[in-house]
Amino acid sequence: MAGLDWLTARPIAHRGLHDAANGVIENTGSAFSAAIAGGYGIECDLQLSADGEAMVFHDDTLDRLTEGHGAVASREAATLKTIAFKNTSDRMLRLEELCDLVGGRVPLLLELKSHFDGDVRLASRVAEVLQGYAGPVAGMSFDPALIRALQREAPGLPRGLVAQSRRDEAVPVGRARYVRNAFRARPHFLAWSVRDLTRFWPLLGRWGFGLPLLTWTVRTDKDRLRAQRWADQMIFEGFRP
Repeated sequence: MAGLDWLTARPIAHRGLHDAANGVIENTGSAFSAAIAGGYGIECDLQLSADGEAMVFHDDTLDRLTEGHGAVASREAATLKTIAFKNTSDRMLRLEELCDLVGGRVPLLLELKSHFDGDVRLASRVAEVLQGYAGPVAGMSFDPALIRALQREAPGLPRGLVAQSRRDEAVPVGRARYVRNAFRARPHFLAWSVRDLTRFWPLLGRWGFGLPLLTWTVRTDKDRLRAQRWADQMIFEGFRP
């Protein structure tokens, strides 16, 4: 896809520019506002609520970050918005609210979370919400089914494959079926683990197919040097580039 220079033009803050020690929690309005103020792109996570809304949250369950308990997918959006985060007054955002907050000021990179069960409703909702958004935005996922759903429902939206190469993970990229499905999704870019940048698949994608290569999550000087050598841009956390 042409016109993706914005995707790699600036460092991307992983789940916003968060700092839990100072009450700025990941994937919240405060973290996103800090990233905007710093001029960074924003990476965030989306989960599906019980009533089909795209909610900005990473974990499958509420327990780690909020005063609530149980699965995000078991609660309707209105209920999720009433649940307090720990150590902050922020509340969980809907995707529409995130778009309103960012307002096209910085690039927005949306990771669609998946249970790898064939449910693509999240992609459908993302496509619907982004119809009215004019800023630079892209969708990505570990799940090729969600990327293919974005291809069908929002063909003009840049879409990417999130991946890592270690075989001890739940979604190992080295398996032929997974790779075949990933390429059928026709991603416009890759977002690969910084630990695996020198493996075959990210190198093939970047140099063989000319796909922009983002890398996550860059946290150390060693990671940063690796990202500069092997990727086009970093998704960072824990420091300010």
